Amino acid sequence: MPVTIEIPTAFRRFTDGAPRVDCTASTVAEALDTLTKRFPGLSRHVRDDSGQIRQFLNIYLNEEDIRFLGGESCALREGDRVLLVPSIAGGSGGC
Repeated sequence: MPVTIEIPTAFRRFTDGAPRVDCTASTVAEALDTLTKRFPGLSRHVRDDSGQIRQFLNIYLNEEDIRFLGGESCALREGDRVLLVPSIAGGSGGC
């Protein structure tokens, strides 16, 4: 079933500039695996050394955070959109 993975600007250097990647997957985990196999340079930005989704990477399924949908095992349907959203660290710097 075709789904679209939306690639944030910060990660597009690893996807040859592609803003989105279409793939066939039945779960979010499978979509992420397909993405990182196609673009191995992106892998270290998606998963940590233990294979878990990086702490500062938020993943949404059709605008809904996957943490509230059962995590990366949640099912995908044809036409779904998976959005990768890296958290931006920072603050006021004491100002």
